Amino acid sequence: MPVLTAPAEHNQNLRVGAPAWREAAQHQTLKAHQLTNRCGREVVTMWQPKDRVWDPHVAHHLCRAAHILPWRFHVDLVKHGGTLEKPPPGEGVTLWKSKMKPPAWQARLPLPLNRDAHALQTSALVQAHARGARLTAARLGHAQQQINRQLRLLQRQREIADHRLSEVRKGLLINQQSVKLRDYRPKSEKVPDKADSMLTWEREELKNMKRKMEKDMEKSEAMLKTLASCWDTLDFCCKERLQAVDLLNKPLDKLLEQAGRHSWVNLSRVQTPSTQGQKTPPPDPVGTYTPECATALYEAKRLLMESKDILQEMAKNEEDIREQQQQISDRVCASLAQKMQETSELKDRMNMTLGLMRGIVHRCIKFNQEMSLTHGLIKGPLSKNHLEAREKLDRPMVRVYQRHVGTQLPEAMRLAQGTGKLQRHISHFEKNLEGLLATHKNLTCSHKGKKTGHDVDYEVIRLRLRQQHPHVYYQQAQVLVDEWNPRMPPPRVESSKAAQ
Repeated sequence: MPVLTAPAEHNQNLRVGAPAWREAAQHQTLKAHQLTNRCGREVVTMWQPKDRVWDPHVAHHLCRAAHILPWRFHVDLVKHGGTLEKPPPGEGVTLWKSKMKPPAWQARLPLPLNRDAHALQTSALVQAHARGARLTAARLGHAQQQINRQLRLLQRQREIADHRLSEVRKGLLINQQSVKLRDYRPKSEKVPDKADSMLTWEREELKNMKRKMEKDMEKSEAMLKTLASCWDTLDFCCKERLQAVDLLNKPLDKLLEQAGRHSWVNLSRVQTPSTQGQKTPPPDPVGTYTPECATALYEAKRLLMESKDILQEMAKNEEDIREQQQQISDRVCASLAQKMQETSELKDRMNMTLGLMRGIVHRCIKFNQEMSLTHGLIKGPLSKNHLEAREKLDRPMVRVYQRHVGTQLPEAMRLAQGTGKLQRHISHFEKNLEGLLATHKNLTCSHKGKKTGHDVDYEVIRLRLRQQHPHVYYQQAQVLVDEWNPRMPPPRVESSKAAQ
């Protein structure tokens, strides 16, 4: 660069040019020098470190030396007496020849590539936001799938529980049918027994089962509503995140695999220590993983755990109630079968007693008839054609005319006494026969009652076994209870059609 030397001083008298002209040129030159220095200083100030501060009260070269001093290499002593020069720590460009390491400077004016740099930064920011939005949408979508799967499982368990509840209600109807059918036994068979106690106990147990199943149904219904609300929230958040995602032919599940975790919020299973997955980022109100998304995912995780517990509890209750209902029904049928066996034994014993009494009654009737015939023969003839000598038809005593006066024969007196005694025996025997007939009649009624009670218990067991079949629904049992009456047989269809 050429160096301008000061022109030699000439005598002012030898100058040809005018002083004003000369002063104008010097003023112009000074102005140019000042402008050049100012522009240089401004250029330097537009490209300087962040922490550079100039003190206006200190000379420029002193400020420059003090500012450059931390950039110099540090001299360290070595064990053998030598020295080692090291650049100062920190960021910056190391100038090995100048033994300096100035820090990274920052331009205050936009560089020529500023537009490209801003475009690259903006593109990187947009891509990072899109990736974060896709990843958050993948998390929300996976949580939504798990909530949907849990909804289906809960709905299926509700169907099973509802079927079991209908079976319990059908059991109550069967109990009502059994009580109603046993109510039509004879009065002698309506003595309270253990079968009636078992039916009462069955009704109370079935009512307790019904209340328990209804409570489970209410709890599952509330959980279904909560899961549906959580699913709607997750769906809204997922669709909101997908609005910022470009159309890429890439499924969202691949994003979770690339993130190293099949379930980002750990909804399905406990993460093993060997799995090296990314951690869940903290919620950012201005980012992609907002507090609303974090709250929705946390709520989904909590509801999944609660719904799993409810599913296990419902399945266990349904299994217990099914076994308990079957055991109760078997015990009731066993008690009715035992009552049938006891009734059958008593009926057989009564049948044998009836046979013996029937033979005794027949023999007594025949003997009574023979005694009546004997009494008639003793009393004498009934027609004058049967009269013999010295006899007279005068009942109930036959008078015998004696040939010799004063002779008292005992035949007539003994005949009269025997006739009276025979009459008394016949009367007493008739009373005994009436008692036998009355006892036989009562025993016959009791035997018929035992047979009716046996048949009723048999019909109750048959009805219970038929109604407990899985193909018989609650509505059919309800119609049977409403319309069935054992005392009134159903109308015949043929007769009604013929009447029409």
